[in-house]
Amino acid sequence: MRFTKMHGTGNDFIVIEDLNNEIVDIYKLAKKVCDRHFGIGADGILVVKKSDVADIQMVIINADGSYASMCGNGIRCFAKYVWEKGLVSNKEIKIETGDGVKIAYLSIQNNEVEQVTINMGSFSFNPKVIPLAVEEEIVDKSMVINNKQYNISTVLMGVPHTVIYGDLNSFNIEEGKHIEKYSLFPEGTNVNFSEVIDSNNIKVRTWERGAGPTLACGTGCCAAVVIGNKLGLIGRNVKVEVLGGSLQIEITKDGVLMTGPAVITFEGESKI
Repeated sequence: MRFTKMHGTGNDFIVIEDLNNEIVDIYKLAKKVCDRHFGIGADGILVVKKSDVADIQMVIINADGSYASMCGNGIRCFAKYVWEKGLVSNKEIKIETGDGVKIAYLSIQNNEVEQVTINMGSFSFNPKVIPLAVEEEIVDKSMVINNKQYNISTVLMGVPHTVIYGDLNSFNIEEGKHIEKYSLFPEGTNVNFSEVIDSNNIKVRTWERGAGPTLACGTGCCAAVVIGNKLGLIGRNVKVEVLGGSLQIEITKDGVLMTGPAVITFEGESKI
């Protein structure tokens, strides 16, 4: 099996082509190849498939074998891969995802994709679609989880995201595992600990559902900006600092735009 290892601001993926639907158990494969000791190692796999509704289709499976409908860092890597491999030729790529068709806008220099802007689409606070185990929106709500009090806000940004603002030094990223599995979230949630630097800059540290601590989470950065803006803490065009670099997030009338890099680290052949 040929593969390409990529990362977007440190969030790493294994890209595999399956244009003829030959992979039998994609979930089992993901768990094997993503293992950092016995496999290649990654936060998840990105599977390239044909699409009947877009230029190409992206399927995302997390490191634990669970399905993810969308991934911001992943889709930037995916867009770079399919363009540089010649699977698509246009610089505006329509990509089918589990969260609908997303458009990737490529910035190309010397025949390589340097930056990718993704229209991540709209967001929702509707508890039925996130989903939540309650009927009201969760915005800046105080609650105690694992004996610690948090003010949490939860939004669907392709996948469920819970955002907690405060001093990052007051949080341990491992707290995310208790919030992810909290009874309020029947399908789990990603957790983003966020800190305001100023109205145009924030820091985010993410515990990713199905993967654990990650160096970056694109949808999480979008969620943090959406919620920070809703709470009146920040503006609509914000630079987000993550452990693996930075992303630019802008809330527009047409959706949330995310701009950032994508990098190929190596290619190889796996016998797993």
